[in-house]
Amino acid sequence: PAWTMPRERADFDSGNMSSTQIDNSSANSAEAKKTDLRMNEKKCSWASYMTNSPTMIVMIGLPARGKTYMSKKLTRYLNWIGVPTKVFNLGVYRREAVRAYKSYDFFRHDNEEAMKIRKQCALVALQDVKAYLTKEGGQIAVFDATNTTRERRDLILAFVKENAFKVFFVESVCDDPEVIAANILEVKVSSPDYPERHRERVMDDFLKRIECYKVTYQPLDPDDYDKDLSFIKVMNVGRRFLVNRVQDYIQSKIVYYLMNIHVHSHSIYLCRHGESNHNVEGRIGGDSELSPRGKQFAHALRDFIEEHRLSDLKVWTSQLRRTIQTAEELGVPYEQWKILNEIDAGVCEEMTYEMIQNTFPEEFALRDQDKYHYRYPGGESYQDLVQRLEPVIMELERQGNVLVICHQAVMRCLLAYFLDKSAEDLPYMKCPLHTVLKLTPVAYGCKVEMFYLNVEAVNTHRDRPLGKIPMDSALIHRRNSYTPLASHDQVKRPRLYSAGNQPWLPLAPTPSALMPEGRQSQV
Repeated sequence: PAWTMPRERADFDSGNMSSTQIDNSSANSAEAKKTDLRMNEKKCSWASYMTNSPTMIVMIGLPARGKTYMSKKLTRYLNWIGVPTKVFNLGVYRREAVRAYKSYDFFRHDNEEAMKIRKQCALVALQDVKAYLTKEGGQIAVFDATNTTRERRDLILAFVKENAFKVFFVESVCDDPEVIAANILEVKVSSPDYPERHRERVMDDFLKRIECYKVTYQPLDPDDYDKDLSFIKVMNVGRRFLVNRVQDYIQSKIVYYLMNIHVHSHSIYLCRHGESNHNVEGRIGGDSELSPRGKQFAHALRDFIEEHRLSDLKVWTSQLRRTIQTAEELGVPYEQWKILNEIDAGVCEEMTYEMIQNTFPEEFALRDQDKYHYRYPGGESYQDLVQRLEPVIMELERQGNVLVICHQAVMRCLLAYFLDKSAEDLPYMKCPLHTVLKLTPVAYGCKVEMFYLNVEAVNTHRDRPLGKIPMDSALIHRRNSYTPLASHDQVKRPRLYSAGNQPWLPLAPTPSALMPEGRQSQV
């Protein structure tokens, strides 16, 4: 038969919702799972500051209302800000149970056999949600399904109550036929349900599927039945919102994000400033000016904008000279954002990596241990930088075409958001000088195009260390992103200085100098 009852457990990768990956119990997969669990535990130690109990986000809405689009974007955002989140898409479970989709008849409310299978799929998915939130280090599970009946939502409410989870509903309501048709053509035509990809037949079957759901659809009722629930209604892809009983900080972050994402056609251009004098000398940070080749790149960037006819382009820079000098050559208005400044290297500003290794050997080794969470003495970590850049992400989601002229660490953080990169991979993303990246949001991801502008520059990329250096655990936890900014080794000094304007405070002592004498002898 075409229909089979789903297996007891369903393991799948939320990054690839079109296919189901079954655990083959191999040694490799087991080892990978252990690694993932360790990574989740590490992330959770920070995420716990934001969430005091696991949260389940439950999507609601008829098919082709953008639920999966919102689920994936929201998950990408929450993971980026450090809250371990995973999507559980019920369509994946249903396709595993029903190997061969025939037609919209499967979704008729009077199809008893199909209704039984659909409910069983939901129960299996809920058990996976429970495992993720209780055993695998997850903080937020996004339950991506129609959930259009009160019966199904009451089942979910009983589940979260039994497991002491919080729940937040996200209902997508859309009555614009053009938006619905565009969504079906952009996303559903390529769905695994329709391998033949015949546009007219897909459109006809899917519209009939929607009608099947409409028969039993019970929208959230903010005035009576659902008045005590926490939820947001998103109407016509963000034209209007209704928010009800937001419970905590993380729910307010979810509302904040959903109210900022706009579905519109646009591209984001990211590049670093032209090569600077500090780049040539191998120094990090500081506020140096462009090198001759950096100025040449600024001219090439102006030609690039003219060639691509980016007349409505907004240009953003940091407040550091090398990005401003790059933008000045473009001959167009630009905005300076202080939060786009390069990562603050603290006492290591304007030093080469060789100088850092010789002057602060422990610091050099600590950073290679965990580059994302490591915080420079008196400076920032990549995690600090991600939090600083959050307003930039929100504004990029709202804007049309934008060119962001920024810095290596900043560009890595922005790219990691759009390309859904992990905290472990983020600090090692390659962002070469004199190269423009064009990011164009598509259905469930981002299309990337790279343009090298044929101006030579130094290579500032440092590869990931091949092997982890064993370190004293007390040193590792001495100072990183979990440590308050006011810890005893945070040096206060002006953010910007150069060779002729040294910091007014002495450089911070090495970590060993800060330790009691007994501890120093052990290092």
